[in-house]
Amino acid sequence: MFKSIFTNSVGTLFSRILGFIRDLLTASFLGANIYSDIFFIAFKLPNLFRRIFAEGAFAQSFIPSFTAAKNKSVFAAHIFVLFFFIIFLLTMLVQIFPYYAAKAIALGFDEQTLILAAPFVSINFYYLLFIFAVSFLSALLQYKEHFSTTAFSTGLLNISMISALLLSQNRASEEIVYYLSLGVLVGGFLQFTSHLAMAKKKGILKFLLGGLKYYRVKKADIKESKKRFKNSFIPAIWGNSTAQFSAFLDTWLASFLVTGSISYLYYANRVFQLPLALFAIATSVALFPRISKYIRHHRHEEAENAFYKAFWFLTSLLSLSLLGGYILSEEIVWLLFERGAFTKIDTENTALILQMYMVGLLPYGLSKLFSLKLYAEHRQGEAAKIATFALGGNILLSLAFISPFGAMGLALASSLSGFILFIYTIKAYGSRRFFAIIHDKKMLWLLLASVIFTLILFLLKALIHDYI
Repeated sequence: MFKSIFTNSVGTLFSRILGFIRDLLTASFLGANIYSDIFFIAFKLPNLFRRIFAEGAFAQSFIPSFTAAKNKSVFAAHIFVLFFFIIFLLTMLVQIFPYYAAKAIALGFDEQTLILAAPFVSINFYYLLFIFAVSFLSALLQYKEHFSTTAFSTGLLNISMISALLLSQNRASEEIVYYLSLGVLVGGFLQFTSHLAMAKKKGILKFLLGGLKYYRVKKADIKESKKRFKNSFIPAIWGNSTAQFSAFLDTWLASFLVTGSISYLYYANRVFQLPLALFAIATSVALFPRISKYIRHHRHEEAENAFYKAFWFLTSLLSLSLLGGYILSEEIVWLLFERGAFTKIDTENTALILQMYMVGLLPYGLSKLFSLKLYAEHRQGEAAKIATFALGGNILLSLAFISPFGAMGLALASSLSGFILFIYTIKAYGSRRFFAIIHDKKMLWLLLASVIFTLILFLLKALIHDYI
């Protein structure tokens, strides 16, 4: 298990380092203004789908149904063709009505800005076709317990976007946004081809072609699997994507705030997403296929043991990340972004928002872990109800906080909704079982380590204070 987590974490770290280089260059070349806001809006919807599909949500609805399927190849081929067709139609719809797609994402933009944003929304949306194909092949590779291709492939997207930024250096801001948008598509194509090559090597392409070949003859065999997947997919996607929908809601509401607010939220959320992806998502992606197989074969004791080990591993890393991100928020933003068009004021605004996001790191990360059992047991509907409560709380809190606190209030609302998500997820997992896990001497050691780490962080902050 830990080997798989390590592979995912290293791949994620590699991709995120490249992602920060990308964001560093974006901040330097575009700053935090109307053009950076336009690109982040244009990239928001396909990036939202990327996080939903590629970071476990699709796999957590597909793998249990695939594992239980009577004819796995026919079932897999059916799911791929169905989803690809739906996403293709949606993409074509956005190409025909890009202005309305832009307006749906950024209702607060004025008419002129929406007209400017529409073609970029249109270009970026093609990425969705690539990312679904990548997510589908990734789920099959996960079933075979191969994680490295998916873990490292996001780096290809970032390399493509970095190249686009370097090629567009010293050009007008609108041209830079065009280059970035085309870089997104090239990156998506590279991600797809890398997964295609590994799928061929692992025999998955031959497996899928067999499913397509015998679909008409064998389609009766997958009737139950189709029904199971149909009943679980939307609840699984909804239940597993609260953090992503919260971030999307932040962007939508921030379009009503002063120029730059969308960019501040984006940069802060990128830092927040690093430990979430590096530890929580990497752990859940590595653990889920194993948990599904344990539960499928009634090996519940082994499943609980895996949860116990993963909990302490994840809680320790997220707790230290939370402290580091909150206390050193300004120093982190200064180090990563303050250069070129990104000013000292931009650093201060982004750092405040980052602190509010970091408050929700631990509940979001642990919810990701404990929700695995719900998905493995086909309790996606229950997970969806929990997500609805959390998102409802986020909406109410966002509306309450946006006026007095602006973009910082949106980030705080998102974090508080993470606590709602965590409380209900633990209740569904089993409160007694959860308290049995945390009733351990490891908790005392974690508290002691947190106190020592906090003192070290404040000392570090004092040492580097004069440099920023």
